[in-house]
Amino acid sequence: MAGARAWAELLRVSALFSVPGDALAGAAAAGLRPNRRTALAAGASLCLYEAGMALNDWADRGEDARDRPHRPLPSGRVTPRAALAASAALTATGLALAARAGRAPLAVASALAAAVWSYDLHLKHTPAAPATMATARALDLLLGATATAATVATVAGPRRADPARAALAALPSAAALGAHTYAVTAVSRHETHGGSTATPLAALAATTALAALAAREALVPAPSRLRAVSGPGGVLSIRPGQGTAGRAAALVTALTAAAYLRTAATPFLHAALNPSPPLTQRAVGGGIRAMIPLQAALTARGGAPGAGLAVLGLTPLARALARKVSPT
Repeated sequence: MAGARAWAELLRVSALFSVPGDALAGAAAAGLRPNRRTALAAGASLCLYEAGMALNDWADRGEDARDRPHRPLPSGRVTPRAALAASAALTATGLALAARAGRAPLAVASALAAAVWSYDLHLKHTPAAPATMATARALDLLLGATATAATVATVAGPRRADPARAALAALPSAAALGAHTYAVTAVSRHETHGGSTATPLAALAATTALAALAAREALVPAPSRLRAVSGPGGVLSIRPGQGTAGRAAALVTALTAAAYLRTAATPFLHAALNPSPPLTQRAVGGGIRAMIPLQAALTARGGAPGAGLAVLGLTPLARALARKVSPT
């Protein structure tokens, strides 16, 4: 029977903290308050993420036996059959949670699951790998937007919003998260053997551009910041305004964008200067953790600075757990 430590390594539990922020960022990007269905979306995301982790090691068990024999499967601490069964069970649970949030979230979650399984079973070692992972992360954010829009509370009582409009409103944030994921995945393709300087440099450039874009949007006055507006389907939503709340949202966005740049840029730079496997792996880990402040910035930019700070609070937890269980 595999121990808890082996399963924690297999599922890379330290990377789990980079997941819940997707749902909150999606809700904020759609201009909606989080609700019970947002929590269902976050639960579905966690399950599908862990399904991908287990399936990843199952698919790479031969390669890991050669390059990383200490991993749970090649070391014999977890059997391949158990890993595959866990991946299937987690996928089914994730889709069931998404189904409880509504038909639109289930459709998004199904596409997300398809991307995860396609990546692990075939696309991981092809040029399409970074784009596939970027698509998966973007879909995860859209899952939060569509789930939150399924039914939201307004001053007039619960109303059904339009998930399609919510997804459309969340597309810019999804694209930003997808761009970061593309950069991290491209770097991860060199974490075993190292040797790439151009890839971490490109990731550093992408990180800097995303941080600058978030900070710029925070500092540029927007007439619609934190006002009650008519959202999808006539639902009351919250957008950043120009008052105290709007300034708070702008400040939190700027601070979290700076935290994002600091978290990702330094390890990417180190990997570019010395593209050894250890520094490349550290860059990948830093890129994964940097998703948390990026999610926080996207959440605050959508008019939810409190939720953005809550997401940012996951960063030290992820860093502490990463010292015990590697996220890569």
